Amino acid sequence: MTLRPFHLAFPVHDLAQARRFYGEFLGCDEGRSADQWIDFNFYGHQIVTHLVPDMASRDAGANPVDGHGVPVPHFGVVLEMADWQALADRLKAAGVTFEIEPTIRFKGQPGEQATMFFRDPSGNAIEMKAFASLASLFAR
Repeated sequence: MTLRPFHLAFPVHDLAQARRFYGEFLGCDEGRSADQWIDFNFYGHQIVTHLVPDMASRDAGANPVDGHGVPVPHFGVVLEMADWQALADRLKAAGVTFEIEPTIRFKGQPGEQATMFFRDPSGNAIEMKAFASLASLFAR
């Protein structure tokens, strides 16, 4: 099966901040845009930031996972381990505040993975993760 790109649209309170964060900071190429939205290439997937100036908090809470409070909702992508580490180093150097610091989750268990959580300027939670072997993605 060929993996198809996903599409995710979500609210932001400021498109200029979204453009800087996703485009300049995370390095996502910008696609189409209008006065109320911007498309980005998020590691081969299409994300769309929609302007909702009076948006409420996106933080619905957290669920405990391997000793951490994982923010819900969140989205992200599974990277190669080297790319994950490079991104973690870049985010740390930039002084990003992490919801969950870059760490290895489920150490020694099926599904062991590198993970980190941070938020965009509108408060949307993002998880970036990596596996030593992608075959572990759905390991039980």
